[in-house]
Amino acid sequence: MQNTKPGIVTLCGSTKFKQQFKEAEANLTLQGKIVLSLGFFEQSDHVKVTEEQVKLFGWLHFHKIDLSDEILVINVNGYIGESTRKEIEYAHRAGKKVSYLEPVG
Repeated sequence: MQNTKPGIVTLCGSTKFKQQFKEAEANLTLQGKIVLSLGFFEQSDHVKVTEEQVKLFGWLHFHKIDLSDEILVINVNGYIGESTRKEIEYAHRAGKKVSYLEPVG
């Protein structure tokens, strides 16, 4: 055990990338990080959600970013959707470190 607090990372990205989220969560946990992720993956699991629930999930995710030291963007094949783009902008404004699963640009 280390004498320092573990870093906290929030995973951000499309709900269609469930497998990549799970792999990133496992890798970061093995590195000694606390990982905040999505509650469930409506696109991958084909779960129908209401517009109200979508707003709730977004609100919760921004609060997860607030709790974090950094975010990791799950940008499979360079894909970054509108919601993820907003989360990245929010993290930058909050002074959080932003990393990407795959190289950008």
